Amino acid sequence: MRRYIEDIWRKVSIRHGFLEVDGPTFEYLDLYKVKSGDEIVSQLFHFDSREDKSGRTDTFALRPEFTPTLARMVAAKANSLPRPIKWFSIPRCYRAERQQKGRLKEFIQWNADMLGGETPEVRRQFDLETAALALDCLREFGLTNADIQLRWNDRTLVEHLFELGGVAKERYAFAFYLLDRIAKLSSEQRAKLYTENAVPDCERAFFEKLAAGQDPLQAAFWEGPGGGLGNTGGFETYASAIRDTQQTVESTFALMGLPGYAKYDASIVRGLAYYTGFVWEISDFRGNRALAGGGRYDKLIAMFGGPSLPATGFGMGDVVLAIVLAESGKLPKSVAAAPDVYVVNALATSDEATKLLAQLRTAGLAAVTSYKATKNIGKLLQDASASGAKLALILAPAEFEKGVVKLKNLATRDEKEIPITEVLAGIAIGGYMDSYSRSFLQTAATR
Repeated sequence: MRRYIEDIWRKVSIRHGFLEVDGPTFEYLDLYKVKSGDEIVSQLFHFDSREDKSGRTDTFALRPEFTPTLARMVAAKANSLPRPIKWFSIPRCYRAERQQKGRLKEFIQWNADMLGGETPEVRRQFDLETAALALDCLREFGLTNADIQLRWNDRTLVEHLFELGGVAKERYAFAFYLLDRIAKLSSEQRAKLYTENAVPDCERAFFEKLAAGQDPLQAAFWEGPGGGLGNTGGFETYASAIRDTQQTVESTFALMGLPGYAKYDASIVRGLAYYTGFVWEISDFRGNRALAGGGRYDKLIAMFGGPSLPATGFGMGDVVLAIVLAESGKLPKSVAAAPDVYVVNALATSDEATKLLAQLRTAGLAAVTSYKATKNIGKLLQDASASGAKLALILAPAEFEKGVVKLKNLATRDEKEIPITEVLAGIAIGGYMDSYSRSFLQTAATR
């Protein structure tokens, strides 16, 4: 299953022009604290190194994500890397969390990032290109805009929302923190945070409306307590910015062949203390689970000692994706790799089958046989079909005496005799393989 998911992630990334990179499985613990603060420590598997000669130790952590590693790598080589930098990775990651459905202690995560962008227009294009990569990949798995939706927001819009809601600027950092977690907090937990941070009653009412899922684009949101709109012009500026961005997002995705996927959602925050602009999340309609999420993080590379370099990217985990694909009926019946050719051996010895298998494998084909003692061709062909092979090469006594083997297409049931000395050419000319494999086989056949 993981191999199937990874193969599609890799194929679509390369199709979009991204270069694969990787890094160490563990890093200095401080690397993750730079991005996420000290609170991240309790969520990680971490350990101390052995003492060096001076008695000094270092603390390392198994990677919970790849972004800090990417930032460290880019910061070290930024001036020598061509722009834009388009990298993807498929690392194995770890989290010291309570295991539950959709969240495991060990998982695979696909990351894709674009770094660079001279102007705001180019940076917005990069935002949408990375989001389109994620959508295109999910479409490759068989999910459509009837199954999933990309919901987006933007830091500047959230700041405007805070302004309309009467949140004091000096409390924006806390407001981002709260809004990022508000849907998961109980009323008691929210009340405790309000008290600890001396949040005024008008701001409490504002946040409670957001916690209840009320839409700030609706006039009813601004009525009553917490509706300190102040001036309708400010609201219209806010709403107009959302409409303009939605139009840009929709039209760009349509040009990319991805219409009908995107929608503005004020609840999408994704840790805006870290993200600096456009943010988004892809959820499934069936269970409203997040399949992927990301956004713009223009300050991160500088935090790791590199230049000020605009950046945008996302992550997608294998665990929730596999659940959604299974529930949607989008997983193939078998994700095991099928052989190209199945050698059906009905001869008295295995010598000729062994030679033929070696010839096929040397030519680059996946070739198998049953190794069974039976010479019943019918039963052996059943095994060949069950293996998922495209073709069967039948070594039968009567045909072998004439110097030929039977080549059988297991899908159409068509078969023909070909000289045993021309097996590779017969497979290639017969059109049973894709164009690349045919070219490879024809070359191998003439060696």
